[in-house]
Amino acid sequence: MKKSRVLLSILGLLAAMACTKKDTKFLITENGIGALSPASDLNDLEAIFAQDSIVKDTLKGALGSGTNKIMVFEKGGAPLLQLTPNTDSIPGIDIVRVLDKRYATKKGISLNSTFKDIQNVYGIKKIVTTMSSVVIFPKSSTLYFTIDKEELPASLRYTNTSIEAVQIPDDAKIKYVMLGWD
Repeated sequence: MKKSRVLLSILGLLAAMACTKKDTKFLITENGIGALSPASDLNDLEAIFAQDSIVKDTLKGALGSGTNKIMVFEKGGAPLLQLTPNTDSIPGIDIVRVLDKRYATKKGISLNSTFKDIQNVYGIKKIVTTMSSVVIFPKSSTLYFTIDKEELPASLRYTNTSIEAVQIPDDAKIKYVMLGWD
């Protein structure tokens, strides 16, 4: 009788653990951010973000060009994501920019991370210098990270010359986490 109670207790515990589903709302993977994936159609956004608010930017450039960015806000107004649609015949998403610090990769990289964290977790494939930032492309990932030049030594802030990984301080904070889907 005692063994059967212990067995039932163990089975009950295992059943409870199996039913516990990990919350992935703020998980960044190579194939998605939360419930959003490369296969997500623009028409699916209302269903994917049913608990949130979606704002579509309809402002076009002077010649009618431009990208119609889509902003996703949490109920209450906190920005979550900025989506850049593709220009294909089937409307989808090309680029996702993370705006909320709760989003993190399986390896723990988020907007709270530093350049050293990226190096330690992914390694660096390439660094591209722009006017106001450096873009870090990690090895084996479709993610990329932007670090503001204000995080760099003064001698590197106003130059467009190539910046090497050794020149970026370990504690340089990530400004943007982005995911590109082709």
